Amino acid sequence: MVVAGRNNPAPRGAHGHRWNVAGQGHRQTPAGRPGWCRPHECLVSGSLHGRTLVVTRATDQAGTLTAALAEQGAAVVELPVIAIADPPDGGAALGAAAGDVGSFDWVVVTSPNGARRMVDALSTVGVTVGPGALPRFAAVGPKTAEPLIGAGFTVDLIPDRAVAESLLAAFPAPTPGARVLVARAEEARQVLPEGLAAAGWDVVEVVAYRNVEPDVAPALLERARRADAVTFTAESTVRRYVSMAGGPTPVDAICIGPISAVVARDRGFRVIEADPHSVHGLVAAACAWARS
Repeated sequence: MVVAGRNNPAPRGAHGHRWNVAGQGHRQTPAGRPGWCRPHECLVSGSLHGRTLVVTRATDQAGTLTAALAEQGAAVVELPVIAIADPPDGGAALGAAAGDVGSFDWVVVTSPNGARRMVDALSTVGVTVGPGALPRFAAVGPKTAEPLIGAGFTVDLIPDRAVAESLLAAFPAPTPGARVLVARAEEARQVLPEGLAAAGWDVVEVVAYRNVEPDVAPALLERARRADAVTFTAESTVRRYVSMAGGPTPVDAICIGPISAVVARDRGFRVIEADPHSVHGLVAAACAWARS
């Protein structure tokens, strides 16, 4: 099957939110966006000197955040509280959906992990960029869009804020019988699929991956408990960290976005929320926290 990106007019309801980003293109944050911190404005070299921060991302995804924090002078403890694993069906449902991708009007990915799994599934069944009928692609944020863009696909919709609620608000109204495929984690909020169904879309959900709790050495966990702050990039990392630690530890939580912030706050952490909701925003928030 050969599938191509489409440069159609902006779908109804998406104005102000839609960037038609082709493969190898670059999405820029609008100038003057509230809360946006450019590197030369927010990051002062050495801002985190003398501070110890915990990175809770999966081992194969922690490098970028670890390096960025270390560049600002932080001592970083990598505590992988989650690992990414295949879904319970081994990816069968995702593979079947990828093979039938031409029957969907939209494909929605809600995390970089889901996007990578979707790209792999499309590649496995022979879907490539080229002439043909392509469903539109939507991603919850720019980092989530990157695997699709890197594979040459066009991402038609990225909301202003990297949360499901913003993507739902920007999503166009369906035509009769319109179908949308949502690729997600095994444990994920239902805001997006339920909201799309309520709006009249025929929603098909597939589990693209699941988060599992890896074994962590007690000595590493003890180092994390003595840190100054812990960083969270998803609500699942908050829950796993608290489970591993046996409850909140007396450290501040620097969260990538509002959902992880709510979960951390509910579990007793003093929370600092990044804006924009990205690794860059998270590092900027950490630097602002250290200066406060």
